[in-house]
Amino acid sequence: MKMASIDIGTNSMRLLITDYEGNFKDRKKYVNITRIGRGVDENGYISEEAIDRNIKALKEFVDIAKEENCKDIFVMGTSALRDSKNREDFIKRAEKEAGIRVNIITGDDEASLGFYGVAAGLKESGQVLVLDIGGGSTEFILGDTNDGIIFSKSEDIGSVRLTEKFVKNDPVKDNEIVDMEKYIHMVTQNTIDILKTYHIKTLIGIGGTATSISSMAQELEVYDMEKVHQSIIMYEEIEGILDGLKSKTLEERMMIKGLQPKRADVITAGTVILKRIMKDLSMKDILVSEYDNLEGLIYRNSKI
Repeated sequence: MKMASIDIGTNSMRLLITDYEGNFKDRKKYVNITRIGRGVDENGYISEEAIDRNIKALKEFVDIAKEENCKDIFVMGTSALRDSKNREDFIKRAEKEAGIRVNIITGDDEASLGFYGVAAGLKESGQVLVLDIGGGSTEFILGDTNDGIIFSKSEDIGSVRLTEKFVKNDPVKDNEIVDMEKYIHMVTQNTIDILKTYHIKTLIGIGGTATSISSMAQELEVYDMEKVHQSIIMYEEIEGILDGLKSKTLEERMMIKGLQPKRADVITAGTVILKRIMKDLSMKDILVSEYDNLEGLIYRNSKI
């Protein structure tokens, strides 16, 4: 049975189309960098331009899902829509123009969907920590495939949010990186302290930052889900990628193999977030998963 799920994130909108009957088959994913969260952290509102851009992208994704004869189309809005004061304007336009209901989910809900999506494609046993670095927030989800979620927390740090807050120069200056790291450490310290009381066997990264870093590490000319899924990135590789990013202008970053050009302006902040969290958790490597909250949304709705 074909199903579709759409994630309206702070930085990007993503679509999954899959056959699902207890497991996922023939998964296809589409990404559009739509930036609904631009300026939301600063002024609390989604701009009219961003609403227009995202409604257009949503309509395109809904049309693709209908052309693929998807029985159900599930749509969720995450950090930027959670935080914006005019989110109802977007929801009403989505229903009127795209004929679809957008459900704004909580940070905790986003975290649980990420975990259950990862679990669907997980080969590892034991306690795993799923790290979902988005544009507006980062989710920490600790659990195992037998007992489910043990601990989860959503923190208001993300690649778009921190770029807007700290990055004023191109290339990014060292002091901006230092300030970002201090802020990430301050915001996540309590969560990190709790997580360090557990024995985490595997750190798993989902979302655009993790998959982009994997793609860059492999220097992929064309993004390949199969090569990114279950790839492992060492902490030292992430340090090297960050060194390369901070030495380049935006124009130069847009030319990096494996990096989607529309992510070039926020990938540095996303990489800083990943590096700092791995350092604070003393993790030597991260396993990247192409299964995420899109799979989780279908999994959960199929159980209802």
